Amino acid sequence: MSAPGITSLAFLTPGNFADADPYTGLEETLRLFEYGERLGFDGAWIRQRHLEHGVGSAAVFLAAAGQRTERIELGTAVIPIGYESPFRLAEDLSLADVLSRGRLQVGFSTGLPHAELLGDLVYDGDWRSFDLSYGRVARVVDNLRGAYLGGPGTVIQSPGNTQRPRLQPHSPGLVDRIWYGGGSLRSTRWAAANGLNLLSGNIVTGEDTDDFTTAQLNLLTEYRRTLPGGRATRVALGRVIVPFDSADAATRARYREYAAGRHARTLAPKGPKRTLFAPDVVGTAEQILERLAADPVVAASAELRLELPYEFHREEYEQILHDVRHLIAPELGWRPHDAAAPQLPAPVREAGR
Repeated sequence: MSAPGITSLAFLTPGNFADADPYTGLEETLRLFEYGERLGFDGAWIRQRHLEHGVGSAAVFLAAAGQRTERIELGTAVIPIGYESPFRLAEDLSLADVLSRGRLQVGFSTGLPHAELLGDLVYDGDWRSFDLSYGRVARVVDNLRGAYLGGPGTVIQSPGNTQRPRLQPHSPGLVDRIWYGGGSLRSTRWAAANGLNLLSGNIVTGEDTDDFTTAQLNLLTEYRRTLPGGRATRVALGRVIVPFDSADAATRARYREYAAGRHARTLAPKGPKRTLFAPDVVGTAEQILERLAADPVVAASAELRLELPYEFHREEYEQILHDVRHLIAPELGWRPHDAAAPQLPAPVREAGR
């Protein structure tokens, strides 16, 4: 088995906040993005979630994050395309990308979560007849290409300007930074055929296997096999990794309890779609490295994205990022963007947390 060779290190955070005080939670998530950049992480990603205590508009959040950071990639995983207008979303993403100077990484999924609650609020008319699947993602991507609208002679007038109409502002490189969250063979084939980058996390569909690792390896193999010749894309592997080397005893116990509470779901496929879950990787850096070294999917991946648990606090997220950056990622072959950057001390946990 080949040794891991991670060249890009990122994290995905849920963006939690309290119902009565959303500002504090969102501000803490922005501070986590800043902290990740100081540590040398290559990417910071936010989940997009509807009807929950989380970010409902990734484009708005990433526009803010772009003003608080300078270098780090700013990603979202994933935008459920069923809620979005392909043109208006493309405008928002393009604007946020320009404001961040070309750092957005945009992940999509299909469908309409909470459809019976939200479908009639989002759409006028029978949304059940609309294409809320791959075709809608393709329309966003097509809009981001920035083709002119109308014929060659079509122009629009605005104060002091006559111009050919197209999506504005146009950010030419964004179309190459679109990702798809593929959990099935069908979805990974579609992503590859359309030249999208692939996100593969800790949830996949069991197709002809009950083993998570086998299923995920099959997805990556199928994606790379289906890619058009010469097309350069990226594949990012997501894992829940929770080291506790610099954590206190109470926090270590909390992490162990968290992992134990989720272990049962990894033992067999769940539901009619035969959903498979990867075990969380929790322990000391030495224990985690031993497990990752035995994971053939990690060995076959160049980009690693830490999927931070929903239930933790900012100080715990910072401790996890610190330990991964200093104790785990270098042993996987990763080097920070600025090799001369000083190591940061482990974060100090606030009293009462």
